[in-house]
Amino acid sequence: MSNIDQVAPLTARAPIPALAYLLTGCIAVIGSNSLVLGPIAPAVASSFGTSVPTVMIAAASFGLGTSASALFLARYIDRLGARRMLQGALLLLALALVASAAAPTVIMLVAAQLLAGIAAGIAMPAIYASAAAIAPPGRESGTIGVVLTGWTLSMVAGVSLSAVLADLVHWRAVFAAVALLAMLALAGLALSSLSDVRKSGPAPTPIDALGIPGIVPLLIACAAFMTAFYGVYGYLGDHLHVGLGQPVSANGLAALAYGIGFGTAALLDGVIDRLGARRVMPFAYLLVAVVYVAMAATSGSFGVTIAMVAVWGLANHFGLNVLVMRLSALDPSRRGTIMGLNSAVTYLAVFVGTTSFGPLYSSFGFAICAAVAAVLMLIAASAAAWRTR
Repeated sequence: MSNIDQVAPLTARAPIPALAYLLTGCIAVIGSNSLVLGPIAPAVASSFGTSVPTVMIAAASFGLGTSASALFLARYIDRLGARRMLQGALLLLALALVASAAAPTVIMLVAAQLLAGIAAGIAMPAIYASAAAIAPPGRESGTIGVVLTGWTLSMVAGVSLSAVLADLVHWRAVFAAVALLAMLALAGLALSSLSDVRKSGPAPTPIDALGIPGIVPLLIACAAFMTAFYGVYGYLGDHLHVGLGQPVSANGLAALAYGIGFGTAALLDGVIDRLGARRVMPFAYLLVAVVYVAMAATSGSFGVTIAMVAVWGLANHFGLNVLVMRLSALDPSRRGTIMGLNSAVTYLAVFVGTTSFGPLYSSFGFAICAAVAAVLMLIAASAAAWRTR
């Protein structure tokens, strides 16, 4: 039986490895690039003399590159080693960010962000695989939870500071700053003691990995979970501004509330280690479903909505943590390939969530989007509870 389903002893708990905090920084760098374009898009559009939707093609390009890279290249993590692949990905990301900062046209920015997406599609599975590998027995959830707080750093600091930096200096300074952070993460990784276990033989293909017992239900859960998130998050800002009449700055407050909730949940990750990820996962997704129902019911109140966004962040942290734990424990020898499939499904959900929820939001409003997200979470909970023989 996998150690993720065992109850951890209450005594002599091993500390979280210091390497986990380095991986947290790596996630924060990748997350910052994936989130900063939205807040600075008006400044970028003005600089190029084009529209914001045209600029946001670069964000779509990043997502496309990430999904394709995670699907077709992440499998080499198992053959070449997570550390080596992560180093190469961070170097490629830094170069892509420099190219983004120096882009003379929108087309060049789109191309640079496609390159950044290719780097991210390799880096994220390598980080998740490394986090699972360095976790001490009984501290899997706590270790992965620390690494996942990198998304909190990128959302709270990245979203908040990118707009300020664009106003005070220039939008190009935002990409230059993230490029510098990528190089610092690369230097830290080069000086670290992170091991690099390699698997002999050919790199497993994604199709082969789909044959691993238990992976398909977990990927279905991932698809439903992420589609619900991106479908609701993508239109939350417009709901606050247009639906509730709040200033655009309220979007920053919502991001801050979500990030605080997501980060605070890391303090409770020990519960997952004690109860087991398999037991917790269906209930975590049911909790997210309840949050979506509450968001739908209270969508007419700005204050309550912001409070629910914080609870949403906390619940989603548990949902993401148990998903990464269970996927990474399926087959450690093919962990890179498995996490690559996870990232590919996640970024496909970005596309599906934003495109499918758009007509729902335009026709019926935000509350219906949250209600549909709750139904998707029931599907995720059912898939999480599925037991493979």
